[in-house]
Amino acid sequence: MSASLVGETIGVLGLARSGLAAARLALARGARVYASDGADNPQTRRAAEQVTAMGGLAEVGRHDLGKLARCDKIVLSPGIPPTAAVLRAPEIAHVPVIPEIEFAFGLLECPVIAITGTNGKTTVTSLIGHLLREHGEDAAVGGNIGTALSELVMREPQPRVAVVETSSFQLGGIREFNPRIGVLTNLAPDHLDWYSSVDSYYADKAHLFRNATGESRWVLNGEDEKARDLPGDAPGTRYYFRIRSPLRPDERGGWLAEDGWLVLRLGDGREERILPAGRLRILGPHNIANALAASIAARLAGASPESIARGLQSFEAPPHRLEPVGEVDGVLWINDSKATNIASTQVALKSMTRPTILLLGGRHKGEPYTELLGDMGRVRAVLAFGEAAPIIEGDLAGKAPVERVHGGFDDVVRRAREIARPGDAVLLSPACSSFDMFVNYEERGKRFAQLARAGADVDADAALAAGSAA
Repeated sequence: MSASLVGETIGVLGLARSGLAAARLALARGARVYASDGADNPQTRRAAEQVTAMGGLAEVGRHDLGKLARCDKIVLSPGIPPTAAVLRAPEIAHVPVIPEIEFAFGLLECPVIAITGTNGKTTVTSLIGHLLREHGEDAAVGGNIGTALSELVMREPQPRVAVVETSSFQLGGIREFNPRIGVLTNLAPDHLDWYSSVDSYYADKAHLFRNATGESRWVLNGEDEKARDLPGDAPGTRYYFRIRSPLRPDERGGWLAEDGWLVLRLGDGREERILPAGRLRILGPHNIANALAASIAARLAGASPESIARGLQSFEAPPHRLEPVGEVDGVLWINDSKATNIASTQVALKSMTRPTILLLGGRHKGEPYTELLGDMGRVRAVLAFGEAAPIIEGDLAGKAPVERVHGGFDDVVRRAREIARPGDAVLLSPACSSFDMFVNYEERGKRFAQLARAGADVDADAALAAGSAA
């Protein structure tokens, strides 16, 4: 894809953050743009107004198949499911459809570090960017996390390194996307409300390796067989991270040593001791694995062991991922709103050391909640809410102390406050999407934090210190 798009007509499906950014980028590079969103709400209307103000065509509440059929390509926002009716319309069958990250990648002038996986990818993405910036590198974080890749392309000047979180939906349609370094955190069932099977979900994740070359470098979870095997025979060098056992002599990567240090061995046989895991400010054994994955990727990208150690010590959990938001009357409130699948909530439960009140619910994604039972040893109560509440109650009744809460999200938090005791943790780790009550998981997490802090002055440092006991 050339830097100029003059003469091209670009369609954009979806006017949320990524779709709007793609439309703006296409217009800035001289293309004609038609953008549409099936939803008609204040957010999509504002986005459509921005596209129109820049000279494009945009509408909400419908997709004009005639206009889309005249496009040279259609850029797909990750919020549009692959099962969407518009994508099956015969009128546009001849038009190439590409994800927003593919479109932006063709106009990006810097190398990409791409991170995917079922859980941990936001933390690892944020951490890699943090470690590289600690080293003095101009590294920008984007993709499925906060900033669309198209926005990074429009940055003047463009960053020297783009650290990109990639979802299965984004990877599923790539053709040329080719990261210099790719990280796969783990694999577990997810998005079964969109995918016909777990295998089809994993198949989209495997597109990370689609354009691999001998120069590619892959950072893989050495203790997750599915993740370890997903690249198949893709070319490139593999690096593994492990927390339960050291690397084998023939492996490169990083591990948690018996004395608690994070150790890297990346190519010449030399071991580099980075930092004791106890100095990390992020909670849980899964975050030790995340720290190792990020350290390997940052080291491969040129960061020094010293800057990695400094960055690991200063990095705090991203919002909405096991984020302590306050301790009120002896009760620790933890925002894990980004836990939108069973595997992610399992990770959170394994990190708890306090008696826990678990807030579980939202829009059901097709997984049985009985899979959480093995990790509920510290759960004192489960509050089921939202559209999934009757399914949660049906799955857990008689097996776990579950209570269905009727009403809105405020009622759920109010009930948690009523039953919480000093020394407890109230954990929002819903294992569901947020779309029954909120625009996204971020809005849900912010509301949880706001309600948790209601009526108390919370010191952020005290909250973080309290989190170390969670």
